[in-house]
Amino acid sequence: MKQSVSALHGAGPRAVEQLQQMGIVTVEDLIEHFPFRYEDHAIRPLNEVQHDERVTVQGKVYSEPELRFFGKKKSRLTVRVFVDGLLVQAVFFNQPYLKKQIQLGDHLVFSGKLDRNRMVMTGGTVKPQSPNSDRLEPVYSVKGDMKVRQLRKLIDQAFSSFGSSIEEILPAQLLDTYKLAGRKQALYHLHFPTDLNSFRQAKRRMIYEELLLFQLKMQLFRKQQREGDKGNGKSFNQSVVNEFVQELPFPLTAAQDKVLKEVFQDLQSPYRMNRLLQGDVGSGKTVVAAIALYANVLAGYQGALMVPTEILAEQHTESLKKLFEHTGLKIAHISGSSRAREKRETLESLQKGDVDIIIGTHALIQEGVEFSNLGLVITDEQHRFGVQQRRVLREKGIQPDVLFMTATPIPRTLAISAFGDMDVSTIDEMPAGRKAIKTHWAKHDKLPRVIDFMKKEIQKGHQVYVICPLIEESEQLDVQNAIDVHFQLDQALPGVSVGLMHGRLPHDEKEQVMLSFAENESQVLVSTTVVEVGVNVPNATLMVIYDADRFGLSQLHQLRGRVGRGDAQAFCVLLADPKTDVGKERMSIMTETNDGFELSQRDLELRGPGDFFGVKQSGLPEFKVADLIEDYRVLEVARQDAAKLVQSSAFWTSEDYRNLRETLQKQGAFRESKFD
Repeated sequence: MKQSVSALHGAGPRAVEQLQQMGIVTVEDLIEHFPFRYEDHAIRPLNEVQHDERVTVQGKVYSEPELRFFGKKKSRLTVRVFVDGLLVQAVFFNQPYLKKQIQLGDHLVFSGKLDRNRMVMTGGTVKPQSPNSDRLEPVYSVKGDMKVRQLRKLIDQAFSSFGSSIEEILPAQLLDTYKLAGRKQALYHLHFPTDLNSFRQAKRRMIYEELLLFQLKMQLFRKQQREGDKGNGKSFNQSVVNEFVQELPFPLTAAQDKVLKEVFQDLQSPYRMNRLLQGDVGSGKTVVAAIALYANVLAGYQGALMVPTEILAEQHTESLKKLFEHTGLKIAHISGSSRAREKRETLESLQKGDVDIIIGTHALIQEGVEFSNLGLVITDEQHRFGVQQRRVLREKGIQPDVLFMTATPIPRTLAISAFGDMDVSTIDEMPAGRKAIKTHWAKHDKLPRVIDFMKKEIQKGHQVYVICPLIEESEQLDVQNAIDVHFQLDQALPGVSVGLMHGRLPHDEKEQVMLSFAENESQVLVSTTVVEVGVNVPNATLMVIYDADRFGLSQLHQLRGRVGRGDAQAFCVLLADPKTDVGKERMSIMTETNDGFELSQRDLELRGPGDFFGVKQSGLPEFKVADLIEDYRVLEVARQDAAKLVQSSAFWTSEDYRNLRETLQKQGAFRESKFD
């Protein structure tokens, strides 16, 4: 299987060069170059076919084919065919040789796109009527001069010459449990399905194999991380922690309780915690983080909380000081704008061990920040920090436990895939009494009514966020921009202070604009999406998003979560005139639900995995056969199987698992991983 494709009959130097351009070097590469889709040539009655649909029909040739040439080497062949009692005209471009193959009275099978209005079929193929005609025709991606027909011949040759060396890699136990096809048979039927069932069984087998191998790599990496990173099993008085929880001014939800138990088990475990905590905006992640920090301090360790903005760091500092005011814990704060003397004193106290919990921005990972005994690192909105930034903070302690937090609800499918080396905890319940944000979709011509609504909220003493997708006017995109909108609202709201914030403002100005809004010095804040993860303003009750159809569902939900943090009813208005069905569907979905996890799943279905995270930073694997959205149930089964296998002695010693181990070894599973 590692032989060069040049070993195949019919693979001359030109063909080998073309295959190499497609990333195909070995026979194994060729056999695993799967079709990207299949055309279904099942014969259907004409009355079931929609206009402009691709279809396969069978009929009797009614007239002699007419061939006409035009231009240079271009031709058009037309033949009339009786199909289901109707006369259909089949047209073939640049296939003059068909004139000799189509005879009056022949019974043939035609495929192509049907224009129902004119009963004309174009852009298709023709072949003799046969009970053994292929129903599914594989469609491959090819480059250069390589033709699909030539590629299929080479793949067939690869199976004929080297198919006997295809080894089974899955153990008999898994094949029997899931009634899976053998590997050689599955590979062959992906390229040459004999019928629909053979194709389905082949695809089912290869999807499971692909996802199992991926999950095994993730589980092996996790095992290596755990065994190589012995943590600090922390001992703390659980009853003292329970007393602290009972004295909180609000009861914890069942979801928060469940997550806390998982975090406590990690803290007490001899292995280092590597956990992702995800929860919707306002679900109470910060309280869980605070209780975890408290338990960590009781065990004799320091804790660090890193957040993306200075204002958020200040707000967390104030809220934690309030939570811990009767405990005697020493809380400190450090940021890039801290005064030199204040910063020096804080760092000295931190190094001596006089600070129990420190909150800060990326300033926490700068040189000179040294801990006495760092035991727990919590990163809020972890996707806002790079891998290297998170690693630097982690390395400031001796194997500290690590808890990542995110308010971006991630569908379980992607959580298993992108964060498979982490344990994932989810707060999927909102605190009692929290009012749902009322969301409305309005066209741009309703803007005067929206501005009137802003005025009413401001008259009640409330504040308003206004979000725009661009900073300045763009010739490419006809969307509202922050600078123009700021000017318009400044004119439309006399006597109201309207602030403006965007990513190009200097850091100090950004902080000042946000601070003015937080302290109600400005009643309206016009901003780009930099406000998505930001300050907590309980007095803000209205979020207006211009050109909302330009955003994904998850981002719209994040923006909406900036309001509704106080006791008053909050509203979100989506200003949009979507031109596409997907855009209209997004707007409708947003008005139907406030559940971030449901929205994230719908977003995933609408956009795909790469777009959900952003292709560049997603870290998601590219699968040849499996689809993360469609095959999420198989992914879950594969994850469970992989976890059991890695823990079983048979996986490491049994001959039945030898080929699976060797495959993983070739893929580097025992020594490296792409995930941090």
